[in-house]
Amino acid sequence: MREAVIERNTKETQIQVKVVLDGKGVANIHTGIGFFDHMLTALAVHSGISMHIQVAGDLHVDGHHTVEDTGIVLGKAIGEALGDKSGITRYGSAFIPMDESLAFCSLDISNRPFLVFQGTFTNAMIGQYDTCLTEEFFRAFAFQAGITLHINMMYGTNDHHKCEAAFKAVAHALQIAVTPTKSGQTLSTKGVL
Repeated sequence: MREAVIERNTKETQIQVKVVLDGKGVANIHTGIGFFDHMLTALAVHSGISMHIQVAGDLHVDGHHTVEDTGIVLGKAIGEALGDKSGITRYGSAFIPMDESLAFCSLDISNRPFLVFQGTFTNAMIGQYDTCLTEEFFRAFAFQAGITLHINMMYGTNDHHKCEAAFKAVAHALQIAVTPTKSGQTLSTKGVL
């Protein structure tokens, strides 16, 4: 089983994450921010990666530390579960519509972390979730997992739909990228990732 458990405790957040790459997309997620839980649940269900995420954060300040630190720990867990990343499809891309919104993601599990995030929100908040933290989450996630991650919220008018389409696009691209290749060979001219 490709899985990992990571725990990270700071003065701002206490986080426990378990991921099972070959799970069934089971989500057991509690961050204290309802909409963020909804997005992480979508990430698990649509990627097929089972995720157990428990977070206690300083929400009396705001959601920044909770969201960013969850990205850090989830990224580390995905990276650890992938091991040396040999024998995976490596690349994945997906377009995901959500009503009037459309999002695109393309990623490369390459050990060369990078984030390109294109998209804007109309409102500062979706429920108790700061929309500006979407980019922060994905940056932390990509850099800790060793993923080159491109996300484009191409268009839309409803912030909930735009954000959810982005998370689901990442999920579907991730599902493709972590799939083992038939040959089991490392997909790189270098021989290693």
